[in-house]
Amino acid sequence: MKRKIIHIDEEKCTGCGQCIPDCPEGALQVIDGKARLVSDLFCDGLGACVGTCPEGAISVIEREAGAYDERAVMEQIVRQGEPVIRAHLEHLLAHGEKALHRQAVAYLEENHIPVPGTGTTGCVANPAQVARHPFMGCPGSGPRSIARRGPVVPRGAPADTGSELRQWPVQLALLSPAAMYFDNADLLVSADCAPFAFAGFHRELLRDKILIIFCPKLDPDIEGYIGKLAEILSLHAINSITVAHMEVPCCGGVRYVIDRALERSGKKIPVKEITISIDGQVIGTGGEG
Repeated sequence: MKRKIIHIDEEKCTGCGQCIPDCPEGALQVIDGKARLVSDLFCDGLGACVGTCPEGAISVIEREAGAYDERAVMEQIVRQGEPVIRAHLEHLLAHGEKALHRQAVAYLEENHIPVPGTGTTGCVANPAQVARHPFMGCPGSGPRSIARRGPVVPRGAPADTGSELRQWPVQLALLSPAAMYFDNADLLVSADCAPFAFAGFHRELLRDKILIIFCPKLDPDIEGYIGKLAEILSLHAINSITVAHMEVPCCGGVRYVIDRALERSGKKIPVKEITISIDGQVIGTGGEG
């Protein structure tokens, strides 16, 4: 049968092995100093390994190949433990392979093996972006429900705090570096999701600060963001920077942008970092002088 499958250019391949961890199906091995496709049966042709090859030696082609066998793959994967099982299930869902996902789950259930992160999906990352900024490839889009306990505030009841927003706009892509509100400002640089997760965002974080928000995972122009933030820091006397981001790995890109902007501007500004859990708790703080 003709289907999509991985192709490795042996002339480009250096045998570095960076593609191996990204193939939980076990279709790739380094043999005699080169990455090899060891079995058509194990390669799903979805290309998880493509973006991690630093030499561009891996591509997806269409050729005659044996049918992919999900059950044979699962026999290999379960021997490698829960993290590899999880990675494989996320990989299938991220590429819309619901039928293969159902086969994988059925295999686990038949063999009385726990299904990790049921219903979890992974981020579909742009390989070129991930190559430049690794934080853009994290699995931070997995859906999960958050159980809430305690008293429910009736609709229409007075809010316990007012808005602390002091300027507009707030999205980094829309901000003017020359805006006067940056003069002698304390900045709050936040990932887009943080204000929705953390109930005390206005009261505890935003008060008396100028807000800048962006998403290091979904916004495409990270280099442009670094340049604009560096310009803001260069044009104004900034007193302090507070960073607020979620616990998912890609959110660490907020701090990456700030650090690169500080380097480019040549400024030394105190930075405080706050990490917020998906269920809305502050789970980490850090700072530097």
